[in-house]
Amino acid sequence: MRFIAIIILCLATSSSFAQRKGTSKTTKVLFVFDASNSMKSAFQGMTRMEGAKQLFYKFIDSLSKDKSMLFALRMYGHTVKYPPGDCNDSKLIVPFSVGNTALIKQKVKESKPKGITPIEHSLTQAANDFSDNKSTNIVILITDGIEECGGDPCRARQKLMEKGILFKPFIIGIGLSPEQIKSFECVGTYFDIESDKTFSTISNLIQQQKLNKTTVQVNLLNSTGMPKETNVNTTFIDINKKSYKYNYIHTLNMLENPDTLTIDDYPTYKVIAHTIPPVESKETKLSSGKHNIIALDAPQGYLTVNRPAGVYNYNEKIKYIVRKQNEETTLHAQGFNNAEKYIIGTYKIEILTLPRIYISNLEIEQSKTKTIQVPNAGMLTVKALESGDGCIMQKVKGRNEWVCNLNNQTIQNFYLQPGSYVAVWRSKSLKGSIYTIEKAFTITSDMLQVIEFYR
Repeated sequence: MRFIAIIILCLATSSSFAQRKGTSKTTKVLFVFDASNSMKSAFQGMTRMEGAKQLFYKFIDSLSKDKSMLFALRMYGHTVKYPPGDCNDSKLIVPFSVGNTALIKQKVKESKPKGITPIEHSLTQAANDFSDNKSTNIVILITDGIEECGGDPCRARQKLMEKGILFKPFIIGIGLSPEQIKSFECVGTYFDIESDKTFSTISNLIQQQKLNKTTVQVNLLNSTGMPKETNVNTTFIDINKKSYKYNYIHTLNMLENPDTLTIDDYPTYKVIAHTIPPVESKETKLSSGKHNIIALDAPQGYLTVNRPAGVYNYNEKIKYIVRKQNEETTLHAQGFNNAEKYIIGTYKIEILTLPRIYISNLEIEQSKTKTIQVPNAGMLTVKALESGDGCIMQKVKGRNEWVCNLNNQTIQNFYLQPGSYVAVWRSKSLKGSIYTIEKAFTITSDMLQVIEFYR
């Protein structure tokens, strides 16, 4: 069963979809009117075209009472007879101007059902009918809702959004089955045309569009439940599409409150705050035309591993690996003398010095900095007259623990943490284990130690 549907789509724009300061008071309303052959079908004792015209007159007469509104008319399916019709049969008939309401009504009155129904094409073209993005731009699509050109209103909606337009629809239809209503879920919210409240509801929503945008703030809560965490990237995920829609660096405004964003209210979102480790919200459906709050528990403190400026440190590019205390997943590889924020909790680190330094049970507390001091490295130079094989071992509580292998170069440099060591080496030309040479040495911060191996 075909049906008549009126789709009202609010197009509100912003640079990178963020809230703008100061918007124009003008509201532009573009009517996209279906004059295709299918509008000849009967509807409540009249044709669908006659019913659509009556609805159109009712809307434009009501909206034109607001003198801040400008109107335009696009029509499709109105020139090329079906069959075969023309899927490009869509044209801006009356552009935006002051005092053109009578002309628009006259053009609609003269229209007769003729062609085919290219809904996706017409909606995509509708974006070009607005001269700028400074106004509140509204599209009212009047149609029987049947796409006959293989198009998809969902794709049109996406194309408009790719141009920086927030596409906010309301659908009014007659006798839609649950399956038909579901097919328009990607387009907007359904209203039954036979309901006495539908016209007043939709008219009020249109009037509110120039005043009430759908806004959202993301509250990153600290350990006391206050929204004071900030300066982290937040990603809005469209749950249905399983892809991201927006990325924002979270900001506190001049009043130290989370910044307000104007975004598309159609998708169901999940917000991910890219803290370390990341935290995410529950699935959230925004309330249209209202201010929404999405809260995430994100209490954070700081971790830094420091050591003083030393003679050799500028040559030693060392980082340390941060993990949760009871997990092996690497959360971050962090550099020395650089504080980084982490979600409060217990962590462990592996410092990639020679030898490795392991520190466990580091408690990160709200807004506090956990600082670890590491002594500077010393430098070891190993010299030999020819290449050989060997390794460096550290003396720890009476044991020798492997640190690293020596390579085949005759001069080698190593940055080692302070401590007692032993180097073991054998020339490659000597084919017997008894020719192994062992030399003990001590490393002191910022000091050079040289050992030499000879046959």
